[in-house]
Amino acid sequence: MSTAAAVDLSAPAFAPEAILDKAGSENFPVALRLLPRQLRSDLLAIYGYARLVDDLGDRAEGDRLALLDWVEGELDRALEGQSDHPILAAAGEMAHRRGIGRGPFADLIAANRLDQVITRYQRYEDLVGYCALSANPVGRLVLAVFGISEARAAADSDRICTALQIIEHVQDLVEDHEVGRIYLPLDDLADFGVCEDALRAEAASPALRRLIAFECGRARDLLVAGSGLVARSGGPARLALAGFAGGGFAQLDAIAAAGYDVIARRPKASVPMVARRALALLLARKEPK
Repeated sequence: MSTAAAVDLSAPAFAPEAILDKAGSENFPVALRLLPRQLRSDLLAIYGYARLVDDLGDRAEGDRLALLDWVEGELDRALEGQSDHPILAAAGEMAHRRGIGRGPFADLIAANRLDQVITRYQRYEDLVGYCALSANPVGRLVLAVFGISEARAAADSDRICTALQIIEHVQDLVEDHEVGRIYLPLDDLADFGVCEDALRAEAASPALRRLIAFECGRARDLLVAGSGLVARSGGPARLALAGFAGGGFAQLDAIAAAGYDVIARRPKASVPMVARRALALLLARKEPK
């Protein structure tokens, strides 16, 4: 590890153990405890890498673009088995073991580079394009861990991951706006008569609630369309994928239960809510219509 990046990465928040500790409060590791040890290890390697890259792009002090350049160089070292950073080394070992190329890892870095220069997305299609870099690669990595390579599976995974990213953008609306970012499409804000000042209020206006409900509807449609992936999968893959998709449905339930007000507080699904949704997907015998 070298350059100014080492200074920033020495902060406690960027310690490997601190990054991996965040897994307990996020959707990514749902059902990890029930999976075989090697699968758990590989999925945590994906989580750790994605979390590190996102934290460098969102939370690091100093020149974030330089830090992202550093992590890309360190990624290449990790893929060659030469990195001494625990999280990147684990990702490199996992990639070698599962036969995964550089692409999805690099896409996550590219998404965080975009975050440094783009703070608004005009159209929904633009946001979906961003999700193709910021979220979908994680799903592709997960599929690779389970040895799933079919094009249909990849397309369904992309739908699920895009939905999860949209849900996260909805949940983090206040936090993102505080740092100057709005991920909801500007065209949608205009269509629903929502101005940016509404994001500074103490509670969501009726217009903003209608907008959030609309975006949640889009995410739900994507989850339903992609959930056939769970029905077609078996074994540990089915368990893990049900956890991811079920977490998304549960988060949508939590937002709806809050009356689509994500301003007054950040709605978050409880563990039982996620478990119920995941179980429903596990028990489904047919793909959702």
